[in-house]
Amino acid sequence: MNRLDISLIRDLPPFVGMEVVDLQNILAQATAHRHEKGTTIFSESEKANYFYLLLDGHIRVVKINQNGEQMIARYISAGESYGIAKAIGRDTYPANAVAAVDCLSLAWPTKIWDDIILQHPNFATNSYQTVGKRLFETQERMLELATAKVEQRVANVILKLANQTGKKTEEGILIDFPISRQDISEMTGTTLHTVSRLMSAWEDKGWVKSGRQKIVLVEGHKLMLVATNAAD
Repeated sequence: MNRLDISLIRDLPPFVGMEVVDLQNILAQATAHRHEKGTTIFSESEKANYFYLLLDGHIRVVKINQNGEQMIARYISAGESYGIAKAIGRDTYPANAVAAVDCLSLAWPTKIWDDIILQHPNFATNSYQTVGKRLFETQERMLELATAKVEQRVANVILKLANQTGKKTEEGILIDFPISRQDISEMTGTTLHTVSRLMSAWEDKGWVKSGRQKIVLVEGHKLMLVATNAAD
């Protein structure tokens, strides 16, 4: 991994502000891993032997509830760290990580986490800021699930994904990885039927376009009104 051009990672969130020598030192301890679409990279409650940085692709973070039902907690995009169980004081992974598309990651043994944190304060700061941000997002989502109407939740998820991974096309803003209505239902704690009903209604109005594992945001301001409960 010493041959990896550090300019590819220098500006990624975990490494912002780090010196070249520090980047080289960290890269020297990493290994590259390719994950085919649909591969489970690690499972909930599995021993956290590695932590990762996603270089390319999208990772689906999945939780399984007591009834065995699957819920998508979030998506990890290129440039983000994941599997950083040590940062939250765990020695096991808190969720499943599944490759939503073909992915490329860097991986480090968790046993060197403490040394890296001590030797590279910027990496430590950036990592714990990531944890804080995700905890805040989780709290917001729990509040949303408890208080927001289902149409608000669905609109909000589409807007967030478009903001996170959106790619401009002639049709509108394409969520730049395969995503189905079932995925949306698992992110919003509602049924596939409800998501399909809402998506079909929004398509009829020209606000979104969707197909097989594809969603394009056409009229984002209209969904913003729904998400904020300001629509007619």
